[in-house]
Amino acid sequence: MLSIEEMSDRFEIQDLLVGYCYAVDNKDFDALDQFFTDDAVIDYSEMVGIKGSLPEIKAFLEASLGPIPMAQHAVSTTQYKFDGDTCETRTVCYNPMVVPGDDGEPQTIFFGLWYIHQFRRTQRGWRISSLYEKKSYAHNLPEHIKALTQ
Repeated sequence: MLSIEEMSDRFEIQDLLVGYCYAVDNKDFDALDQFFTDDAVIDYSEMVGIKGSLPEIKAFLEASLGPIPMAQHAVSTTQYKFDGDTCETRTVCYNPMVVPGDDGEPQTIFFGLWYIHQFRRTQRGWRISSLYEKKSYAHNLPEHIKALTQ
Protein backbone atom coordinates (compact mmCIF):
# COMPACT_ATOMS: atom_id res chain seq x y z
CA MET A 1 0.00 0.00 0.00
CA LEU A 2 1.23 3.50 -0.82
CA SER A 3 2.04 5.79 2.07
CA ILE A 4 0.42 9.22 2.34
CA GLU A 5 3.86 10.73 1.60
CA GLU A 6 4.29 8.72 -1.62
CA MET A 7 0.78 9.62 -2.76
CA SER A 8 1.57 13.29 -2.12
CA ASP A 9 4.90 12.94 -3.97
CA ARG A 10 3.16 11.38 -6.97
CA PHE A 11 0.64 14.23 -7.15
CA GLU A 12 3.41 16.84 -6.90
CA ILE A 13 5.40 15.12 -9.66
CA GLN A 14 2.30 14.77 -11.84
CA ASP A 15 1.71 18.52 -11.45
CA LEU A 16 5.27 19.14 -12.70
CA LEU A 17 4.70 16.91 -15.74
CA VAL A 18 1.46 18.68 -16.61
CA GLY A 19 2.84 22.13 -15.84
CA TYR A 20 5.77 21.50 -18.18
CA CYS A 21 3.37 20.51 -20.99
CA TYR A 22 1.12 23.54 -20.46
CA ALA A 23 4.08 25.93 -20.39
CA VAL A 24 5.40 24.55 -23.70
CA ASP A 25 1.96 24.52 -25.35
CA ASN A 26 1.26 28.08 -24.17
CA LYS A 27 4.74 29.17 -25.30
CA ASP A 28 5.34 30.46 -21.76
CA PHE A 29 8.95 29.33 -21.72
CA ASP A 30 9.93 31.40 -18.69
CA ALA A 31 7.38 29.38 -16.68
CA LEU A 32 9.67 26.37 -17.18
CA ASP A 33 12.00 27.82 -14.53
CA GLN A 34 9.57 26.74 -11.79
CA PHE A 35 9.66 23.07 -12.87
CA PHE A 36 13.39 22.35 -13.24
CA THR A 37 16.44 22.31 -11.00
CA ASP A 38 19.11 24.90 -11.82
CA ASP A 39 21.43 22.17 -13.14
CA ALA A 40 18.82 20.29 -15.18
CA VAL A 41 19.75 18.63 -18.45
CA ILE A 42 17.07 18.40 -21.15
CA ASP A 43 17.69 15.92 -23.92
CA TYR A 44 15.55 16.17 -27.06
CA SER A 45 18.28 14.59 -29.22
CA GLU A 46 16.18 11.61 -30.34
CA MET A 47 13.26 13.80 -31.36
CA VAL A 48 14.83 16.99 -32.71
CA GLY A 49 18.59 16.70 -32.23
CA ILE A 50 19.30 19.01 -29.28
CA LYS A 51 20.43 18.50 -25.69
CA GLY A 52 21.23 21.27 -23.25
CA SER A 53 20.64 23.30 -20.13
CA LEU A 54 17.31 24.95 -19.39
CA PRO A 55 18.37 28.35 -20.80
CA GLU A 56 19.59 26.68 -24.01
CA ILE A 57 16.38 24.67 -24.37
CA LYS A 58 14.17 27.69 -23.69
CA ALA A 59 15.90 29.57 -26.53
CA PHE A 60 15.50 26.52 -28.80
CA LEU A 61 11.80 26.15 -27.96
CA GLU A 62 11.11 29.81 -28.59
CA ALA A 63 12.80 29.65 -32.00
CA SER A 64 11.37 26.30 -33.09
CA LEU A 65 7.82 26.55 -31.72
CA GLY A 66 7.33 30.24 -32.47
CA PRO A 67 5.95 29.64 -35.99
CA ILE A 68 3.78 26.70 -34.90
CA PRO A 69 0.24 27.96 -34.30
CA MET A 70 -1.07 24.98 -32.30
CA ALA A 71 0.42 22.17 -30.23
CA GLN A 72 -0.88 19.97 -27.48
CA HIS A 73 1.08 17.64 -25.22
CA ALA A 74 -1.08 14.98 -23.59
CA VAL A 75 0.61 12.82 -20.95
CA SER A 76 -0.63 9.60 -19.38
CA THR A 77 0.28 6.24 -17.84
CA THR A 78 3.18 7.41 -15.71
CA GLN A 79 5.35 4.82 -13.96
CA TYR A 80 7.17 5.97 -10.82
CA LYS A 81 10.40 4.57 -9.33
CA PHE A 82 11.25 6.26 -6.04
CA ASP A 83 14.64 6.06 -4.36
CA GLY A 84 14.67 8.33 -1.33
CA ASP A 85 14.67 11.93 -2.52
CA THR A 86 14.88 11.01 -6.19
CA CYS A 87 12.35 9.56 -8.58
CA GLU A 88 12.46 8.34 -12.15
CA THR A 89 9.29 8.38 -14.22
CA ARG A 90 8.36 7.06 -17.62
CA THR A 91 5.33 8.75 -19.16
CA VAL A 92 3.53 8.42 -22.48
CA CYS A 93 3.26 11.67 -24.42
CA TYR A 94 1.01 12.14 -27.44
CA ASN A 95 1.80 15.39 -29.24
CA PRO A 96 -0.35 16.59 -32.15
CA MET A 97 0.72 19.88 -33.74
CA VAL A 98 -0.50 22.08 -36.56
CA VAL A 99 2.44 23.18 -38.69
CA PRO A 100 2.92 24.78 -42.08
CA GLY A 101 2.94 21.96 -44.62
CA ASP A 102 5.32 21.79 -47.55
CA ASP A 103 2.68 23.68 -49.55
CA GLY A 104 2.37 26.37 -46.85
CA GLU A 105 -1.10 25.24 -45.77
CA PRO A 106 -1.77 24.10 -42.18
CA GLN A 107 -1.03 20.41 -41.65
CA THR A 108 -1.68 18.35 -38.53
CA ILE A 109 1.18 16.09 -37.50
CA PHE A 110 1.49 13.63 -34.62
CA PHE A 111 4.39 12.58 -32.43
CA GLY A 112 4.34 9.75 -29.93
CA LEU A 113 7.11 9.64 -27.38
CA TRP A 114 8.12 8.61 -23.91
CA TYR A 115 9.16 11.21 -21.37
CA ILE A 116 11.87 9.81 -19.11
CA HIS A 117 12.23 12.22 -16.19
CA GLN A 118 14.55 12.29 -13.21
CA PHE A 119 13.14 14.25 -10.29
CA ARG A 120 14.90 15.45 -7.17
CA ARG A 121 13.31 16.64 -3.94
CA THR A 122 14.62 20.13 -3.19
CA GLN A 123 13.89 22.76 -0.56
CA ARG A 124 11.30 24.09 -3.02
CA GLY A 125 9.70 20.65 -3.42
CA TRP A 126 10.15 18.18 -6.25
CA ARG A 127 11.86 19.48 -9.40
CA ILE A 128 12.85 17.94 -12.73
CA SER A 129 16.61 17.33 -12.79
CA SER A 130 16.62 15.72 -16.23
CA LEU A 131 14.25 15.13 -19.09
CA TYR A 132 14.88 12.70 -21.93
CA GLU A 133 12.48 12.34 -24.86
CA LYS A 134 12.50 8.82 -26.29
CA LYS A 135 11.05 8.67 -29.78
CA SER A 136 8.21 6.24 -30.45
CA TYR A 137 6.60 7.40 -33.71
CA ALA A 138 5.90 10.34 -35.98
CA HIS A 139 3.00 10.60 -38.42
CA ASN A 140 2.13 12.87 -41.33
CA LEU A 141 5.29 14.99 -41.20
CA PRO A 142 5.95 17.36 -44.10
CA GLU A 143 9.35 16.90 -45.73
CA HIS A 144 10.83 20.06 -44.17
CA ILE A 145 10.07 18.70 -40.66
CA LYS A 146 11.15 15.12 -41.44
CA ALA A 147 14.60 16.50 -42.17
CA LEU A 148 14.77 18.01 -38.64
CA THR A 149 13.69 14.82 -36.87
CA GLN A 150 16.06 12.32 -38.45
